[in-house]
Amino acid sequence: MGEDLGFERLLEEEGFFARLLGRSPSGGGSKLLYGPDLPVVLLTGGPGMGKGRLLRLVRDRFAAKVPVIYLDCASRAYEDDAGPEPEARSDLTEALVDVAGRLRAWQGTGGPFVFPRFFAGLTMIATGAADRSPEAVRTEVERYENLPQQQGLRGLGTGGFWRNVLTGVIRNLLNTLAGQLLGAYGASVAGALLEALFANAAPKGRRELTRIYGAYPTAGRQPEHGLLDLATDFKAGGEAREVAERFLFRALREDIEAAYEGTVGWLSRVGRPALLLDHADSPLGERLLRAVLTDRRDGQRDRVVIVGTARQEDGGAFLYGGLSPEDAGYPAEYRPADGIPAAWSRNTDPQPDQAPLADGVLLLRMPFLTGDQLRDETLRRQRRTEPESGANRRRVVAAVARLSGGRPHTVIRLAAAAATFRMPADANDRDLLDAPLRHPDGAAERPVTDVLLEELILDQLPVGLPDEHRDQWLDLLTHLSVAHDTECADVLLLHHQAHRVSILTAHQIAKLLTETGWPGCERHFIGDFGLRQLLVHRLYGLRPDGAAWHADHHLLRDHYALRAADDGAASGEAFRSLTAHRMNHHLVSGGADDVVRHLAATLPSRPRQWCAELLEIAQAPYPGGADARRVRAQGLVPIEGPALRRTVDQLLHAVWLCEERTRPTGSEMARTLAGLLERLSIMEFDGAGDLGPTATEWSGLAANQRPLLRCSCTDQLGRRR
Repeated sequence: MGEDLGFERLLEEEGFFARLLGRSPSGGGSKLLYGPDLPVVLLTGGPGMGKGRLLRLVRDRFAAKVPVIYLDCASRAYEDDAGPEPEARSDLTEALVDVAGRLRAWQGTGGPFVFPRFFAGLTMIATGAADRSPEAVRTEVERYENLPQQQGLRGLGTGGFWRNVLTGVIRNLLNTLAGQLLGAYGASVAGALLEALFANAAPKGRRELTRIYGAYPTAGRQPEHGLLDLATDFKAGGEAREVAERFLFRALREDIEAAYEGTVGWLSRVGRPALLLDHADSPLGERLLRAVLTDRRDGQRDRVVIVGTARQEDGGAFLYGGLSPEDAGYPAEYRPADGIPAAWSRNTDPQPDQAPLADGVLLLRMPFLTGDQLRDETLRRQRRTEPESGANRRRVVAAVARLSGGRPHTVIRLAAAAATFRMPADANDRDLLDAPLRHPDGAAERPVTDVLLEELILDQLPVGLPDEHRDQWLDLLTHLSVAHDTECADVLLLHHQAHRVSILTAHQIAKLLTETGWPGCERHFIGDFGLRQLLVHRLYGLRPDGAAWHADHHLLRDHYALRAADDGAASGEAFRSLTAHRMNHHLVSGGADDVVRHLAATLPSRPRQWCAELLEIAQAPYPGGADARRVRAQGLVPIEGPALRRTVDQLLHAVWLCEERTRPTGSEMARTLAGLLERLSIMEFDGAGDLGPTATEWSGLAANQRPLLRCSCTDQLGRRR
């Protein structure tokens, strides 16, 4: 497998993108999906799901056959380019100029594109340059002078749009105005440019300018007013500027559309052009998406394929007009495993302008790797140097599967790090996270956990994360890896942000994680199993001997001890009782013996409730260092006390081992669980006999590597394997 890992079906000859673009990767024609009303396709999936990789593959596979432009909306380059002339440029206009420039250099079928309609709008917003002097405006206009003309025919009109040497006329007019009084510059320059545009436009050009800019919201079908108002709105900034930017994007798409019209366009151009917007959930990307979705909702039609990336599962709040997705209606969606998607159509609405933008979207759910894909990718990278290494390879495959959850980027990184790694005897999956990884860019080797946390967390900060918290985001998430619910998380956050004036709450962080595409879980604050393992591993290594790990668990243990003393057995969010929550943190921070005493004392007369509490207490990762749970569960470690207490001690450690989900358990631990529960079921206490059915249930789950206590993140892990 190569770069197309997980995307083979999407990129094949008659796959989704071939039919969306109307051309196959080999250059053959494909039956078109959709049209003339095209949906905006959003690739949805959290960090590491390969959205950007897929966009780059689409560009690389199809760009020689149809015009495909890849745009990184998170790049600072467009903002930097706009900086020198903030009233005549924006990051969005610079991005559009970049798109137009690359299409003008297109050398494929049909030849270069030209942008006279777009040029007219750019010319008018150029009047905001510097002090609005003719010299500054002329310099700004000259940046765009190649856009409206055919390559190799510098200065000439194109397609009957302009009658003569437009840019030369504009330059002469601006030179003439240079001698006028300073106070008249603003109106004089704008008026002169407007006069030049219309005086030098051919009849077709005037009709096109009238059609497009006469439709400007305040134009009253007068294109001159529309162009002047566009320039005024752009200078005003805020929402007014967004209206102007939307019209510039529309003009650019109109120029692209014009290249496909008429006999020449029909004969010379094939397929559909595409604009691929990576990081489309950034502010720039959202504005581009909002512009095209608004236009298409209002009836504007063009053949430009728009594909963007969105980390949030529902595509982003801006699609729903302030409503919840449930109230507004979720967009149509497509999963690659479904094959070719069914016909898409826009929802009908009696008031189209009030319809949510989500009606114009198709969500393409990024696929997790299947078990076969994951196994093949991991084994492909293994170096087979020893005949007895088969067991190690199987162990590595299992570790990669559990730690990645099928997330493609994590699989690729872990599989590469595991190429020469040997899992220690009775290893925890997290041992693999210390394996060194040499980054493809040639950088020095680093532990794979550091690489993954940089790529999944630091390189993909939430869009809404305040600047003052960017330096602590990874550290906060690291400490929150031991939290279960919002109360638990807030205790940790208050402690670790005590020195800050502005702090983040658990509610805010949960919202930011959701917006970044990380799933939630009712029993774990960090709801993605693989991410939680990375963070737990980092937490244990923050200070020698896991001191940071123990400190966080002690903090929570003491908090819930006080809460239980004040509130009795009041239930928490993720636990049946505050006592169970306290015992969970006490268990993983050195208090196993105390937990055994508590469980042994509370078992008689309440076996069913006791089993539920046991599972909640034992749903915890094991700290680093030697792991004695297996031998302790099997009774190989001498334990003092009566038979009930010794059996409860063994059962606690067996359940803890099964619940952590980072070690193989299988039939051996299934037999241990069954034997211990059956032993308890024949002891002399009330309700002992009720433990027999539990023995059958738990041993069956353990034998099949299934969690004893289900939650969203373990269910997700099971579905992806």
